[in-house]
Amino acid sequence: MTSPRVPYYHVDAFTARPLGGNQAAVMILEAWPNDEALQAIGAENMFAETAFLVPDRTGLADFELRWFTPAVEVAMCGHATLASGHVVLVQEPLRERVTFSTRKAGVLEVSRDGDRYVLSLPAVATAPGAFDEAVPLLGTERPAEVWQCDGYTILRYATPDDVLALSPDFNALMRFGVTQFIATARGEGHASGADIVSRVFVPGGGIDEDAATGSAHAALTPYWASKLGRTKFTAHQASARGADFVCRLEGDRVLLGGNCVTVVEGLFRLPYR
Repeated sequence: MTSPRVPYYHVDAFTARPLGGNQAAVMILEAWPNDEALQAIGAENMFAETAFLVPDRTGLADFELRWFTPAVEVAMCGHATLASGHVVLVQEPLRERVTFSTRKAGVLEVSRDGDRYVLSLPAVATAPGAFDEAVPLLGTERPAEVWQCDGYTILRYATPDDVLALSPDFNALMRFGVTQFIATARGEGHASGADIVSRVFVPGGGIDEDAATGSAHAALTPYWASKLGRTKFTAHQASARGADFVCRLEGDRVLLGGNCVTVVEGLFRLPYR
């Protein structure tokens, strides 16, 4: 007897070109399998995140949504949510928005914005900190300041070159668990022309350097809105694949604009019945 088959999409998010941005697998299920199966699929896909969608029959949202890295389930993932919205909205061209209920991040929304999408996430507030144990593990350059909250550490450097030059000790950083280490600087002089640049490291979550991190920009947006004196700006994540964001702060929400490209579409044979 054959295994159940479900729709499978491989989407590059926060990029307008194939093979850029961050890869996400999006899988639409009828019901939740056990968590071990979800984690095994995340490990099989080996993307930063695999997004699993199940119709939300409570009426709270259109779909329930969960995200798994190859190693753990995460509390919030931006790029895989944008990818999930892209998949649904491509299938339903008359629909303008889609909502997702999540276990720890509330209800998230993806809507159309011309040839882009806009992802609505809860803003992540950080405060001045230090994290003296971790700072030397990112590189020899000292950050100008460190801001933190649970799960997020923003390290602001003087120039984009300082951010690009970082060479983290990923094995040593793993002991801090799923903390996102977000290295950032103003974008002056960077080839992207963006207002800010960043790199994001999450070795404790199974991702040494992430290609495009929406959840990190949920923290970067309120942080940089205060520094820049404006609530809308552009951002470039300077990973090897590169990713581009339009960031906007609206009250307690962060709106991230970006593109998506579907690069693989097919069927996944589930490892359970």
